[in-house]
Amino acid sequence: MDSTLHFNRTKWKKRPNPPNCKTPLLTFFILLFCIVFFISSKSLFSTSILQISTNSKSDIPLQCTTTIGAGDSSENFLWYAPHSGFSNQLSEFKNAILMAAILNRTLIVPPVLDHHAVALGSCPKFRVLNANDLRFKVWNHSIELIIDRRYTSMADIIDLSSLISISAVKFIDFRVFVSMWCGVNINLVCSKDLSKHSSLHESLRQCGSLLSGLNGNVKNCLFASEEDCRMTVWTYQKDGEDGILDSFQPDDELKTKKKITFVRKRRDVHRTFGPGSEAGSASILAFGSLFTAPYKGSESHIDIHEAPQDQRIQSLIQKIEFIPFVPEIINCGKMFALQTIKAPFLCAQLRLLDGQFKNHWRATFRALKEKLDFLKEKGPLPIHVFVMTDLPMRNWTGTYLGDLEKDSDAFKLFILREGDKLVMDTAKKLVSGGRNAKFQPAVNSLDGGEKHCNPQSLSDILLFVEETVCSCARLGLVGTAGSTIAESIELMRKNSICSP
Repeated sequence: MDSTLHFNRTKWKKRPNPPNCKTPLLTFFILLFCIVFFISSKSLFSTSILQISTNSKSDIPLQCTTTIGAGDSSENFLWYAPHSGFSNQLSEFKNAILMAAILNRTLIVPPVLDHHAVALGSCPKFRVLNANDLRFKVWNHSIELIIDRRYTSMADIIDLSSLISISAVKFIDFRVFVSMWCGVNINLVCSKDLSKHSSLHESLRQCGSLLSGLNGNVKNCLFASEEDCRMTVWTYQKDGEDGILDSFQPDDELKTKKKITFVRKRRDVHRTFGPGSEAGSASILAFGSLFTAPYKGSESHIDIHEAPQDQRIQSLIQKIEFIPFVPEIINCGKMFALQTIKAPFLCAQLRLLDGQFKNHWRATFRALKEKLDFLKEKGPLPIHVFVMTDLPMRNWTGTYLGDLEKDSDAFKLFILREGDKLVMDTAKKLVSGGRNAKFQPAVNSLDGGEKHCNPQSLSDILLFVEETVCSCARLGLVGTAGSTIAESIELMRKNSICSP
């Protein structure tokens, strides 16, 4: 500041005074103007520098200056936030495949999250976690699974080979994506000496915060959608529906109680996020929840069941209606049915402890009793029953299951446990990376050939094996009403998974 003023004074001294202009008042105003201008310029300059330094990390993050975030149209990605139990996660995964195909984006394949580690809330009650917070919770849990060496990719459980072979949609593993987009070696997360890599955890946290949309969108790099089931029902190629009100809206009482001001609209996903839109130019499009379910004549979030004007998508819709488990899981279930049960059997899928189901024991057991009474009349005895339930055997006493267990002349019960050798051997095959090794090269998403941290604990595959066993039940299925697990088993039975 002093040197600048000195420079100005020197210039004025060397300049000859014009005749009749040496007026004290004029000189005072000139000096005052110079001082005010200098102070204002300095303030403006300082503010500008502050804004650049503050926003440079969030508006132009390092991730967005790399190849993956530079707006390369040849490789655009779709990320979303799965939640709740596995059946819900699988339903969302199918919807994500559909969305990725419609928008021509590479789908980031998530891990299988712990049961209800992340909850959405209630769409019918218009009470759900906002998209940004949901994505960040999913990000943190996914990183936690890697750190704890309990990571199981959805591609380790669900067989994507048929989709990859027809190039219906491109896939990339979440861990590979994180390594590329965050510019980190994800394998270091599993290092025995975590103190050496403390900065890595902070980098991943910041990376997840940005990807979740907590810092806002970043032009040509990230578009984080804030739409959710309270305000949007996604459609595709439904003429005249883009922007209209959905048939299901919050009632007046709910609007007053929850102070709801928004309405639910039906919007075309391609028009909203496709070419020509702000999201269309972003390398990464991040959705929140992609779960949907029928409710009061509408869909809670996604209403895309056909695409007659787009045969590629129409074919995909039919293809993803049923995606089987990987062969290792299917073979394990079939082996248990053939080598352990050894006879035609009934599957009893009894969900008794989770959520709403804990209040419906009487109706659940009544349905099972009616089916077994019918089978007893037809004979022969004993009737073989495979029991798939969340109620531990030690708690069967005093329940209908306890009564069945005592009546060994009429019924022979079978169950599977996580520690059974057949289940553990199958889990070890999956942990060895056989499926994932096949999945990665097929989608051209290996990060320099590095292997990810091998899990220290076995994948929890009991649920998937049990569903496969139930699909082999020749005497039928008694499933818990309203259970997505029962719906999954019915779909497997419809597609004859247990056929030779």
